[in-house]
Amino acid sequence: MSEKPEQKKGWFQRLTSGLARSSQAMTEQVTGAFTKKPLDQDQLDQLEEMLIEADLGPQIAARITDAFGKARFGKSSTEAEVKEALAELVAAELSDREGVFDPLSGPKPYVVLFIGVNGSGKTTTLGKIASDLTSRNAKVLIAAGDTFRAAAVEQLKVWADRAGADFMSRPPGADAAALAYEAVERAKLEGHDVVLIDTAGRLQNKQGLMDELLKVIRVLKKVDPDAPHETLLVLDATVGRNALAQEKIFGNQVGVSGIVMTKLDGTARGGVLVPVARASDSPIKLIGVGEGVDDLQPFDARAFSRSLVGLED
Repeated sequence: MSEKPEQKKGWFQRLTSGLARSSQAMTEQVTGAFTKKPLDQDQLDQLEEMLIEADLGPQIAARITDAFGKARFGKSSTEAEVKEALAELVAAELSDREGVFDPLSGPKPYVVLFIGVNGSGKTTTLGKIASDLTSRNAKVLIAAGDTFRAAAVEQLKVWADRAGADFMSRPPGADAAALAYEAVERAKLEGHDVVLIDTAGRLQNKQGLMDELLKVIRVLKKVDPDAPHETLLVLDATVGRNALAQEKIFGNQVGVSGIVMTKLDGTARGGVLVPVARASDSPIKLIGVGEGVDDLQPFDARAFSRSLVGLED
């Protein structure tokens, strides 16, 4: 995704606003308690419990609490100092988990496969990426590989029309792997820069659906041995720690190259991004905090961490 310099401040404001429920849940009680008296063990226990409730997970919560205690124990702190310290510690957990999504820098056509369970925001994410790419004069082909749900095809067609992207679909129940193959062949013939392929919402406990997804990947490699060049796993932040289970299943069975975390504005537990990032072999590449095209942006560990604790940049 591209981001003009003048858009950066606006994006940070949207990110902070989108994460407001999470930041309030994370810091409201703690900052109030920490500014009344010097930090003691009871407050550290409270901090650790709060971090766990924010879905950071027990191990990460323990590490952050331990580091926070070493830096702050016995000291009185202002609310801003508490937030700054927390933001730095969360950012330290995420600094090596940033990934870059740049489909226009790779081979053409650059094939991107979108995977994830129903309701994760997969189709919307694909549409937003298509809009961003066409705004940069890229020639984009969208393939509606979720052949199980007519509504998904219709939704994707709306996005394609809005973005000015070319579109391919097949009748309900058609072979998604065959569609993916045909899409890449067409993109080669017609000179598309990027092919964006949607897939059915694979339930992570349904091995049959996972097998079909693996078939799509095998068939893509017949037309291009390096395809898909990106396999983006789209995760919904509102499901909390269930996102960890989804990442584990997909990550173990499919070659996920990057993670997109959506709906961070719809939950008080946006902290779940942190354990997902730490547990995954794949980096976080994009995050979403709203329905607008500009509400999907590259993941920035520092910006996310500061917004998560309610800090202005």
